[in-house]
Amino acid sequence: MSTEPRTEKLYIGGAWVEPDGGHYEVIDPATEDVVGHAPEASRAQVYEAAAAAKEALGAWSRTKPEERAAILDRAADLMARDAEANTVLAQAETGATTGTARGMQVAVGVSRFRRYARGALEPVEQALPPQINEAGPMGKAGVFGAVAVRRPVGVVTCITSYNNPWANPAGKVAPALAMGNTVVVKPAPQDPLSVYAMARALEEAGAPPGTVNVVTGSAPAVGAAAVDSPDVDMVSFTGSTAVGQAIGEVCGRTMKRQLMELGGKGAALVLDDADLDSAVMGIGTTFAFYSGQICTAPTRVLAQRGIHDRLVEKLTRYLAFMKVGDPREKGTVVGPVISAAHRDRVESYVELGRKEGARVVAGGERPDMARGFYVAPTLLVDCTNDMRVVREEIFGPVVVVVPFDDEEEGVALADDSDYGLIDYVWSGDVARAFRIAGRLRAGGVGINTVGRNMEAPFGGFKKSGVGRDVGSYALHAYSELQAVVWPG
Repeated sequence: MSTEPRTEKLYIGGAWVEPDGGHYEVIDPATEDVVGHAPEASRAQVYEAAAAAKEALGAWSRTKPEERAAILDRAADLMARDAEANTVLAQAETGATTGTARGMQVAVGVSRFRRYARGALEPVEQALPPQINEAGPMGKAGVFGAVAVRRPVGVVTCITSYNNPWANPAGKVAPALAMGNTVVVKPAPQDPLSVYAMARALEEAGAPPGTVNVVTGSAPAVGAAAVDSPDVDMVSFTGSTAVGQAIGEVCGRTMKRQLMELGGKGAALVLDDADLDSAVMGIGTTFAFYSGQICTAPTRVLAQRGIHDRLVEKLTRYLAFMKVGDPREKGTVVGPVISAAHRDRVESYVELGRKEGARVVAGGERPDMARGFYVAPTLLVDCTNDMRVVREEIFGPVVVVVPFDDEEEGVALADDSDYGLIDYVWSGDVARAFRIAGRLRAGGVGINTVGRNMEAPFGGFKKSGVGRDVGSYALHAYSELQAVVWPG
């Protein structure tokens, strides 16, 4: 099944609007063909979208939770109804393999809308114990009751990442709407078309005009306007730490609420009592999922010396089975990266690693493909923690290996990083692994797995982000607490 190039319009205030800046091409990373034409919004149009969201906020925030839940559920049904077309579109925009586009992108997007349809019905009030106040300047002695209530933040700008144009926007839009907020969605410029498909599902599901607005553009000014609009109360951003820091500065000037999921350089501590086959399978997901374009990937392998050589040997053999090629072909494991510019960036890091003294034991050369933005899965060994390839997020199918002697050194190396999103520990002694996990400065720790529990809080320490979402934590993130107090 193929998709014909589509020319999109902006979605503002419930209307499909021609962009002031014309259109730009969205390119298939696997074939370099044009997938479609995305609208180039002006700053004024982004401000119009935020104003439409503000106008819709009052009525939407007062809707019954059951009504919001019904709309989110219907939207999920419609996304599932069009799953095949949505999968084809997501694959064409991102270069993901068919299994990843279908299961990790579209299906996860649908499941997040269903999760937050239920989330709209979760209690928002928490009764607090009565308090006896002594007589004083504030009045007579008495008993005071109180309740903490979660209220909508307001207008939320959702700026999403290019590596997953379904799951990432769904994880922002659905809980924000469930809590009674309205949204302005600004997708990544590389693959924005899927978000327009999501907007159509919400429109068909009955989302009132202005509750959901989508603006796109290849120019930084579009995202900047979505952040600095005076009608925006909160910015939810997934992307690089550098861009997150710039957004944080703007938000700080006007005290906008922030939720930031930023970069990662996940440490995988493989201890001398680990199941090495399990560790190799887990680390291998770095190469497979999104061609390494995933912030949670275990890209920084810390191998205890007793198992170091065997682990490197197993990883090298594993890479031999990682078929690189057309993501639409059966058996392909590693597809392209998102763009030619990003391919060049990843390759420059591999060359930098060589210059820093790392040894390439697998990959390192561009795959022999006539078209497309392909990078060979690459394994770098003989690395030290001061190398840039070890310290900086490469965001591609590249894994570095650093040896360590004992547990103390392993923990110190893991924490010697600007990032702290998700780390991993492989050990045959689960108690030992839990003890180490408690010492790691990371928002999450996987023990003998790279799997995630989708009700567990997600977010980072240090430069990996601000705040937590996923599960009920996302509902908390997209709400403000209000205290209501009365005399008893």
